[in-house]
Amino acid sequence: MDIKSEKLSLIQWLLQLNDENVIAKIKQLRNEDMEWWDSLSAAEVRSIQEGIEQLNRGEGIAHEEVVAEARRKYGL
Repeated sequence: MDIKSEKLSLIQWLLQLNDENVIAKIKQLRNEDMEWWDSLSAAEVRSIQEGIEQLNRGEGIAHEEVVAEARRKYGL
């Protein structure tokens, strides 16, 4: 099953869900996912945003290239 199908399946399940404990746990999980972002410094946030802007301009380096360079550099 692809990710879109998985998400739709979860949405349908959530719509029918009546267990308040499960809903509370899902909300807690959602909040935990965002806490890492809130814990970043302003400089870290700016750096991430700058990286995203570079990628949007096509200035990124492919993951495969980074891995290959690391293997060459560190003899992996």
